Amino acid sequence: MEVRELTNEEFENFTKDFKISSLYQSVEYANTMKLQKKKTILLGLDNEGEIKAASLVLIEKINGFKYATAPRGFIADYEDTETLEKFTKLISKYLSKKHVMALKINPLIIKSKYNPKTKDITKEENYDELYNKLIKLGYYHLGYNNYFEGIKPRFDSIISINKSPSELFKSVAKHMKTKIKKANMQGIKIYKGSEEDLEYLYNQAKEKYPRSLDFYQDIFKSFSETNNADLYYAKIDTKAYVQSVQLMYQRQVEKCNIANSLVFKNREKENNKAINKKLYEENILNLIKNELVYATNLLREHPEGIVLASAFIIKHNKCANLFMDGYNSQYKNFNAKHLLIWKLIEKYSLEKLKKFDMGGISNFELNKNNNKFASLNEFRLNFGATGYEYAGDFEIKANKFFYFLYQTFSPITKKFSKKKKENNNDDKEDLKKKSIFQLLKEKKESNK
Repeated sequence: MEVRELTNEEFENFTKDFKISSLYQSVEYANTMKLQKKKTILLGLDNEGEIKAASLVLIEKINGFKYATAPRGFIADYEDTETLEKFTKLISKYLSKKHVMALKINPLIIKSKYNPKTKDITKEENYDELYNKLIKLGYYHLGYNNYFEGIKPRFDSIISINKSPSELFKSVAKHMKTKIKKANMQGIKIYKGSEEDLEYLYNQAKEKYPRSLDFYQDIFKSFSETNNADLYYAKIDTKAYVQSVQLMYQRQVEKCNIANSLVFKNREKENNKAINKKLYEENILNLIKNELVYATNLLREHPEGIVLASAFIIKHNKCANLFMDGYNSQYKNFNAKHLLIWKLIEKYSLEKLKKFDMGGISNFELNKNNNKFASLNEFRLNFGATGYEYAGDFEIKANKFFYFLYQTFSPITKKFSKKKKENNNDDKEDLKKKSIFQLLKEKKESNK
């Protein structure tokens, strides 16, 4: 057996048959990282012409030392001890020859599943066995983080969509259904976007997700080449919104007239119930009247409509992944993102995809009051998703000598880097690219 570089075709032929895989372990994602000027390698375990395991590996420099990551871990059967052991040893050896000090992976090994309706957490039976296997092979576990500190989220929310849309809608939380129905009545329409429309997503998401526009463009381009990238946005038709509110107003006027007539008919009797009903309907009418004024102003200011929410979907291995989403916070009361996400779940279920990955969440075992991402969890899980907890990040030393140097001299490189930035903010040369021997020489000269 040997670990060697694979062609795009070899990598795709091997990974397409794997039941569990990730968009982050794909040729399209590798191409995205290349466009982002990242060092990428497709590696495979070759056993006399048969590929037994594979991985996309990204290499970067940290304080002058090479460090590798395999986002979402290897494409391998982790229960196959012999293959996993061989791949671990040979990939470490391969990276060591390239002066890579360590490799970090965060495999899709499920630790537990969470049912948000029953609040039940079910631990995977074989988790401890797989965890201990990695430890015995020399991997160091970097801990169970609660939020988004790892390479990729340790907690995920996934909906099984191999059902009819009507069945899926039953699994949506009641208050979410109300918001979806209301948004549908307010003149919000869903459109399929193109690369030019990525600016909607960028502007709506940049506060929470600090990604550059060119990153969205690169990943959209890479996955579009295989027809696996979709961009959708929700836009309010302000004219339709006004018409909708006008209709509500007319219906409410009729209700008020009926309530008034009941009070008039029973004016000589004690009629608290009818009077309360009249007051209630008039209060509703006043609220709709205010909304009508708001809708009319919105139409006057934005006759062409307003884009309220957007979603970038990446399809991989029969799963629609909500890669990124955003909304215009100024108009969040319209609940446009609720409607948009539901329509996408409906769409991909009809296309016979098996899963809809809502994206990363925080630890679902945290108390709601102590969880800064509680609202994110609530939004994603209330669409009928199951919460998944993965093992987290593992690290294994590839080149022990360089790993030792990194641990020993990393504080020095950080000190010099900080000093350089303070002295010359306009200097674009990164001190991190210098060798450790250059840094030691500079330190010695500075001490003279």
